[in-house]
Amino acid sequence: MNKECEIRNFVNEVKLTKRSAEDQGMTLAGVPIVFNQATDISGLWEEVIAPDAVSEEALKDVRFLVNHDFSGIPLARSRRNTKNSTMRLSIEDDGVHMEADLDQKNPKANELFSAVERGDVSGMSFAFIVGEDSWENLDSDYPKRTIRSIAEIMECSAVTWPAYESTSISARSLESGKASLEEARAALDNARKRSERIAELNSRLEEI
Repeated sequence: MNKECEIRNFVNEVKLTKRSAEDQGMTLAGVPIVFNQATDISGLWEEVIAPDAVSEEALKDVRFLVNHDFSGIPLARSRRNTKNSTMRLSIEDDGVHMEADLDQKNPKANELFSAVERGDVSGMSFAFIVGEDSWENLDSDYPKRTIRSIAEIMECSAVTWPAYESTSISARSLESGKASLEEARAALDNARKRSERIAELNSRLEEI
């Protein structure tokens, strides 16, 4: 299955840190990826990210954006998550934590920093590609998806509407999850058919 990029929002607050006057810098911090937190995905399924789903390999090149504007210039970037990157990501027990150093010479960076300071922008989000997932309750109208591994984190964003996840996730960002759900249900159906066929053959053998 060709997996599409998926986007998830969380209500976790993005915080700011003012540096010294000599440094003239600005730092934003937040938790764009949260482990073991059940999240409703547009009323289609419940989703949880497993604690060991993210590895350092998935953090090899991550941009920091605003509202997933892929066409804009990144406000920070993590390359192989090195200490001298303008964005640093750390895998903690509760999720992936982020610190982004903003360029005070960049008007868009100042705009975001001011919006966070005023409380106008307060959430985090991220775009990613799933490596492995599993499903439960496939017979129900509201199954549960567990993301076991994330192959790549493309970017994390400060977002305007973190609380309205169902409306902020685009239809395209759901395609990979929908395809995975269809595959899981098809596999379950095939397994049941094989089981029924085996039971039927065993019954015939007993009659012989």
